[in-house]
Amino acid sequence: MSADINADVTGLLEQVRRQEEQVRRIQRSVETAEVKGASRGNEVTVTLRGTGRFTEISIDPEAIRRYDARNLGEIVLEAVNDGLQKLAAVSSARFAPVIEAASKGFE
Repeated sequence: MSADINADVTGLLEQVRRQEEQVRRIQRSVETAEVKGASRGNEVTVTLRGTGRFTEISIDPEAIRRYDARNLGEIVLEAVNDGLQKLAAVSSARFAPVIEAASKGFE
């Protein structure tokens, strides 16, 4: 019976190691992902990496002429939040299979 327990523990540890490696691979793929977000009217667009670091914010020159600083700030904030929501969705989608597999393992 002791051999069965050791085999079960060894198998479980191997499964955990495989899942940890899969999580690391997914994390690297998320970190290198590039996501774009935009305001509703596309006056402002943003680009960010999976690390959460923004690499570009573009503002339509017409928007600068049309809106005052307060309204333009709100439009930029809208684009930033859209980018962050899209990044969260990408991350969740990539991690979903691992989370699902792990939850099945605990049933």
